[in-house]
Amino acid sequence: MNIQIRPLEGRHVRLEPITPELRAELKGAIDCDPESWEIMSTNGCGEGFADWWGALKGETERGERIGFAIRRLKDGKVVGTSSYLNIRKLHRGLEVGSTFLHPDARSGPVNPESKLLLLKHAFDSGAIRVEFMVDVRNARSQAAVEKLGADKDGVLRNHKITWTGHVRDTAVFSITDADWPGVRQRLDFRLQETFA
Repeated sequence: MNIQIRPLEGRHVRLEPITPELRAELKGAIDCDPESWEIMSTNGCGEGFADWWGALKGETERGERIGFAIRRLKDGKVVGTSSYLNIRKLHRGLEVGSTFLHPDARSGPVNPESKLLLLKHAFDSGAIRVEFMVDVRNARSQAAVEKLGADKDGVLRNHKITWTGHVRDTAVFSITDADWPGVRQRLDFRLQETFA
């Protein structure tokens, strides 16, 4: 598996690899909705943004993460972020996660097309498994991942300690290379029929 770090563009969004030049736009997109950040692993809201940015930078430099800013094409605005995490080249797997969307981008084509672009790039790069790891308290994200076509593999109990100190159980979902053609077809159809 060899994932090239490059922009990914669809009809509704362009995913841009995160660079220092995108910091202010990203802060504008994610420094909001403190309630949603309460169940995230790290805090990108308020004073927490600097720590979130520092963690992103460090993980990127160590090759553990490829972060993307999500730019909505209709208005050119950065409306969120998502990343490749836990990249396992030898085992041809990775996680899509650390996704946060501004509230005004949560319904509509932004999330499904972003996930389609990330999945397509991962599988085209040789991945055989893409995972999604979701706090079990986050019903909205679990529903969104299931709507993508991912299968729920199970729950990892006491998996992480979040920035608030909460001991988190994590629901694990996956899409394999065998699943991908059907998942891609459903996502393409959903985007064309719903957001044409």
